[in-house]
Amino acid sequence: MDNLTDQIKILEESITKQLPLETQQAFATSILDLKKRMIEHNSIKTGDKMPDFILKDSNGNEVNSKDVLKNGKMLLTFFRGSWCPYCNLELQYLQKHLQLLHEKKVTVVAVSPQKAEHSQSLAAQHNLSFTVVTDVNNKLAKQLGIRFSLQDFVRSHYKELGIDLHHFNGNDENTLPVPAVYVVNSDGIISYSFIDADYTNRFDIQQLLKTL
Repeated sequence: MDNLTDQIKILEESITKQLPLETQQAFATSILDLKKRMIEHNSIKTGDKMPDFILKDSNGNEVNSKDVLKNGKMLLTFFRGSWCPYCNLELQYLQKHLQLLHEKKVTVVAVSPQKAEHSQSLAAQHNLSFTVVTDVNNKLAKQLGIRFSLQDFVRSHYKELGIDLHHFNGNDENTLPVPAVYVVNSDGIISYSFIDADYTNRFDIQQLLKTL
């Protein structure tokens, strides 16, 4: 199945069968609250300039956005963590279409707040061949306007599912990025953006490819 939307639909059907109704309602309320904050409207988007950044990959090497853009365009995707099944699907989807992106001189860089060890395991599990970097304390995400604090009422449900953000991110901030995808031109200008506070919604690869 090549369509990410269809894959997510199957995932959601499985999750609905497994999660307690109370947890499902808490997640839905969390998404509605984030939607009310107008994060998509207030964040950096198409036509804006992407700030320069230097982040470390899962092997401790520095990744400089200026260096990446010397080779062409950059696709920057922000994901919540390896614990997020929706993010896992999206990253696998990007890997599947990586050759198409490379043919258009696009370098993929995946960004999350999780520690390098978790990104290493994630890359190995899904055979990811693109760069995965750590945005410590979601500093870059904050700069772009896509960082948020996980609401108190939903944190207990995360922990019941074994999702301990302190363990994954190495801090007690309980902050995450809204899933977002940006295509950045060699001049640093964003030519494509997808931002959605509802983490169950993901970008359309065909629509993205048309912009390249």
